[in-house]
Amino acid sequence: MTNTGERQGSEIAQLYVRDLVGQVTRPVKELKGFERVTLDPGETRKVSFTLRRDQLAYYGLDEQLVLDPGDYQVWIGPNSAEGLKGEFKAL
Repeated sequence: MTNTGERQGSEIAQLYVRDLVGQVTRPVKELKGFERVTLDPGETRKVSFTLRRDQLAYYGLDEQLVLDPGDYQVWIGPNSAEGLKGEFKAL
């Protein structure tokens, strides 16, 4: 993340996840983390998130906590419509 402006600025980096194989219909993008970053003019900072297994779990049809193995999509950006996109597989 880089501040290309001439003044100090803040941005909120956001982490979204989508479960592509859930046993129930899941949201297209679920917010799983965020961090406010304040940068001076010209400053660059790396932002990282740790996504834990329990953050992927949800309550299934039998009202028990479920963690689906399979494919997930992940986005990191300033909002739910912009940013970097990736994929991973939960085992």
